[in-house]
Amino acid sequence: MGFFDRLKEGLSKTKKNFTEKVESLLKSFKQVDDELFEELEEVLVLSDVGVKTSQKIIENLKEKVKKEKISATEAVKELLKEEMLSIINLENKLSEKYPLIILMVGVNGVGKTTSIGKIANLLKSNGKKVLIAAADTFRAAAAEQLEIWAKRVGCDIIKHVEGSDPAAVVFDGIQAMRARKADVLIVDTAGRLHTKKNLIEELKKIDRVINQQMPEASKETLLVIDATTGQNALNQAKEFNQAVNISGIVLTKLDGTAKGGIIISICDELKIPVKFVGVGEKIDDLQYFNAKEFVDALFEN
Repeated sequence: MGFFDRLKEGLSKTKKNFTEKVESLLKSFKQVDDELFEELEEVLVLSDVGVKTSQKIIENLKEKVKKEKISATEAVKELLKEEMLSIINLENKLSEKYPLIILMVGVNGVGKTTSIGKIANLLKSNGKKVLIAAADTFRAAAAEQLEIWAKRVGCDIIKHVEGSDPAAVVFDGIQAMRARKADVLIVDTAGRLHTKKNLIEELKKIDRVINQQMPEASKETLLVIDATTGQNALNQAKEFNQAVNISGIVLTKLDGTAKGGIIISICDELKIPVKFVGVGEKIDDLQYFNAKEFVDALFEN
């Protein structure tokens, strides 16, 4: 199965919750009127597109319908697809300027360790030499889990004993990156609650170490969020973005949720692109996000 087919399959719960409701709603109306828009807005909100974004989409649809004098309800579906695509189609290419340091942030339990392994695998299959730094030194199992993934992918890991200074692990990771001529260093960070001030300070310290030791490196800060948490994921993204300036989102567990609409909400409210999306447990089930494929997969029968 190609990734598009897996995406389509992975979106089946969201399709049931969203697309099927949209289609039956449009079929039940003979003409395009305010009542149709009201009900459509409700479907959007219930699919975790969020109140603010749903209102914005409906306003834009009303405007287009009026301007283009649209009376057929089927045409509304095409306009909705266009509207959604225009929101999520942000510039989402991962930096191709090397050396590249990727900071992975996110609360515990969202699939951060797994995502690091899968991104390392993706980059390695594209011919890049990848190193992993285990800078989550607070959770006993974090480095061990990461080591399992590093072995599986076939890349080196830099780790210290539990309780070490995370910034020191990053320092050693950068030295190893230089010595081993690696293209990419992926840094795992602690996933304690995003409201904790000390975690934010720690991330800022890691940032300083990177800027001092490898100022020439390009940098990505990717926030891993679990699609199944819906609007809670948006709140996490807001918190983290205020603290560390997120450059992209890694959205995991899209196959386990009916709340795939959260992608639209995040892109609209925060203007942060989704860079990777995960639709399964396999090592190659995390791929670069393609906005057009997402909308097509969502609406394809």
